[in-house]
Amino acid sequence: MAVEKVSDQSFDADVLQSSTPVVVDFWAEWCGPCRMVAPVLDELSGELGDKVKIVKLNVDENPVTASKYGIMSIPTLLLFKDGKIASRQVGAAAKAKLASWIGSAA
Repeated sequence: MAVEKVSDQSFDADVLQSSTPVVVDFWAEWCGPCRMVAPVLDELSGELGDKVKIVKLNVDENPVTASKYGIMSIPTLLLFKDGKIASRQVGAAAKAKLASWIGSAA
């Protein structure tokens, strides 16, 4: 299941108003670690199904949301629950670690 893309314009509707927890991957095309974590998130998205939604936000194309949440380094993953940040993971991580992080926060 491919990870959806969100933007500054769609962030409120897609993330903050979501009834399920949402993991947002803040990334950029030029970021090597971001490209390493992308296929892992695609796999997790398929495995977690409807329990958690995983989306990507390109920080170069959507600077408003990135600065609103203080994204200083990428990849940064934020887990939102009920419109609020429940947890933050900075940097690329192995699939098992990400699955455990999502599971404990969601």
